[in-house]
Amino acid sequence: MHARDLIGGLSHLVGEAGVIRDPADQSPYLRDWLGRYEGRTPVVVRPRTTTEVAAVMRLCHQTGTPVVPQGGNTGMSGGATPDGSGAQVVLSLSRMTRIREVDPVNNTLTVDAGVLLADVQRVAHEAQRHFPLSLGAEGQCTIGGNLATNAGGTSVLRYGNARELTLGLEVVLPDGRVWDGLRGLRKDNAGYDLKSLFIGSEGTLGVITGAVLKLSPLAPTRAVAWVGAHTPAHIVALLTHLQAAFGQSVTAFEMMSAACLTIEATQRDDAPALLRGTHAYYALIELADTQDDDLAGRLRQALAQATQAGTIIDARVAEDATSAAMMWRAREGISQAQVRGGKTIKHDIALPISRLAAFIDEADATVAARFPQVRLINFGHVGDGNLHYNALLPLDIPDDDFAQLATAMNRCVHDIVVQRGGTISAEHGVGQLRRDALRRYKSPVEMDLMLMIKRALDPNQLMNPGKVL
Repeated sequence: MHARDLIGGLSHLVGEAGVIRDPADQSPYLRDWLGRYEGRTPVVVRPRTTTEVAAVMRLCHQTGTPVVPQGGNTGMSGGATPDGSGAQVVLSLSRMTRIREVDPVNNTLTVDAGVLLADVQRVAHEAQRHFPLSLGAEGQCTIGGNLATNAGGTSVLRYGNARELTLGLEVVLPDGRVWDGLRGLRKDNAGYDLKSLFIGSEGTLGVITGAVLKLSPLAPTRAVAWVGAHTPAHIVALLTHLQAAFGQSVTAFEMMSAACLTIEATQRDDAPALLRGTHAYYALIELADTQDDDLAGRLRQALAQATQAGTIIDARVAEDATSAAMMWRAREGISQAQVRGGKTIKHDIALPISRLAAFIDEADATVAARFPQVRLINFGHVGDGNLHYNALLPLDIPDDDFAQLATAMNRCVHDIVVQRGGTISAEHGVGQLRRDALRRYKSPVEMDLMLMIKRALDPNQLMNPGKVL
């Protein structure tokens, strides 16, 4: 089918307001969040309903048109960006924003895939419930994109990642059929767990159009603290200490190196001094409980014990909500600070928590010896073993030099990660960025199984081609 006829057919299905033809208006949909990948498309199509998504997919299936599903376009791996051929249709779910059902008795919330994560959190809170998935882009990312990448964020330690927070899905298959799996069941052993197949598949198997999300009771008591320590090993020891003292009340446990705060301070005039001195590593801790009225006092005691034991050097428990928000801003500002501060080689890795400190020691020494020109920006969700072990280079480094250095450094860091039992993709997805590396670190059996699934569900290879596999 000629591109003009395809666009006309799509316009008929979703209406003129549902298609974007002008290249200037298409631009926000064609470049990834970090500006690393940019593509072309004949049209951006924006359906409003699952029925419209199904009709779009049927037409694309009939015409052999590849489709790139897209949520809020906040990904960091190029997973929602079309290629440069101009042949791939961008399917944006941004107009699918319906809150379908709030069920506080079942502790579930059913939503369209295009609902912003921040709006999911707000609706849950209005129902006196809590949806714990939280990340820096929550005001822009959509729940469909979160599920497509199996997003993690800051509360995985207590609540799990997106897969654990999802009870049911609605998915449009590559041929336009709709699988309605929107069941709010916590026990369902009637066959294969299909929802887990689509969560984390990055739009390569189908289009997630709706989800039943798991809610939790609100935890009215909250305590937040910022601590300084000598080494990552001390930070991990503190995590063990706090989990022994507070159990499941430990909601978030974030770590960052001194370099993270230094780069952030150069980008912010109002960067606060959270502790009296400077330290090699820091941790941000959050506890939440439904009953413990003295949570902050108990946290002070536990941190005082850790200081006396030499586990940490200094600590500050937030005095109020304003202080807690200031601590979280310091943590959440790292990603944007590094984007503004230079070109970044990103490593979204995860290891067993018991091996984190040894990995950092080995990787730091290896990178310093082989790549002395880079500046390491090491931070992440230590409570679940996820590190963003990134390297910063000047903004003016030539693209070819950057690409060559990134390739060499990725191989170096990823080899160490996998040797220590870790993964090269923890929460940002594979996308284009890690697609080729996946073949190096996945076994032939794993790769073959994934390819078999892809061929079974998408035999014409129309769903998000060039991503993951």
